[in-house]
Amino acid sequence: MKKVNIAIVGATGMVGRTFLKVLEERDFPYENLYAFASLKSAGQKVMCKGMEYTVEELREDSFDRDIDIALFSAGGDISKKYAPIAASKGVIVVDNSSAWRMEKDIPLVVPEVNPEDLKWHKGIIANPNCSTIQAVVPLKPLHDKYKIKRIVYSTYQAVSGSGVKGVKDLEEGLKGNNINKAYPHPIANNCLPHIDVFLENGYTKEEMKMINETKKILGDYDLKITATTVRVPVFDCHSECVNIEFEKSFEVKDIRDLLSNSPGIVLQDDPNNNIYPLATNAKGTDLVYVGRIRRDYSVENGLNLWVVADNIRKGAATNAVQIAEELIKNL
Repeated sequence: MKKVNIAIVGATGMVGRTFLKVLEERDFPYENLYAFASLKSAGQKVMCKGMEYTVEELREDSFDRDIDIALFSAGGDISKKYAPIAASKGVIVVDNSSAWRMEKDIPLVVPEVNPEDLKWHKGIIANPNCSTIQAVVPLKPLHDKYKIKRIVYSTYQAVSGSGVKGVKDLEEGLKGNNINKAYPHPIANNCLPHIDVFLENGYTKEEMKMINETKKILGDYDLKITATTVRVPVFDCHSECVNIEFEKSFEVKDIRDLLSNSPGIVLQDDPNNNIYPLATNAKGTDLVYVGRIRRDYSVENGLNLWVVADNIRKGAATNAVQIAEELIKNL
């Protein structure tokens, strides 16, 4: 692979630090690395591949240097302001916020699913929502073969999806201190059917993200999708029940064979031996784990899946780095 110059925007945050970890683990081929964050974090040191980098304050002139790719994870407002500036300087931005995901002329990409969409980027590429990423990895091969009609999502999402504040709420709550910095209610010993804000239609923004992003990534706006997203007292890794109705008939054995041979998926489906995807096993990995595969007998061509992945890695940082790896093949 060609070596490139890469920038990390939001380098001191939870996802930003994971960007650096994943770049190192995957031996991403960069010549120079630049780390940017807010004025408050400027001057901090971060590490990658044994080298120490000083975090710089993100400014409008930060991209007035030779940068090929910038990985952004600093929130939607920062992305809205600085991603177009970076793109105007010839930088390809891979943005982890929700700022650009549903813009018509901006690709929303999961490399195992729709890498071909990278061909029409205009300088900004959106990284999907964490809960959407892990769902579409198994949905893509199933949709290609059996044609999905309807999807029902039920998610069980870790507190790390809320960042440092969410983790702190659970840590303190387990000690008996319900501080509620990230959530409207205590998260310890609780399940909160409330991720992001409620919208006028009664859904949360997170639920609508899953619905709309799935359609865009799979390139099928006729799909019928509904979702209920739930925050649970687990530190890392999102778990999802995905109920699917197909147009075509199927055999469960063929579903297992298809998924076990699809990119990015680990099949863990031996309930007789208590083998199924677990958050504790997915933590720190870059794969999507699928199990509890069984027919839904309430509809003609129905299927249930249990899908688990590390939301900070595959659900955010790793997916962005994988996009960057695809990009440098064509630079």
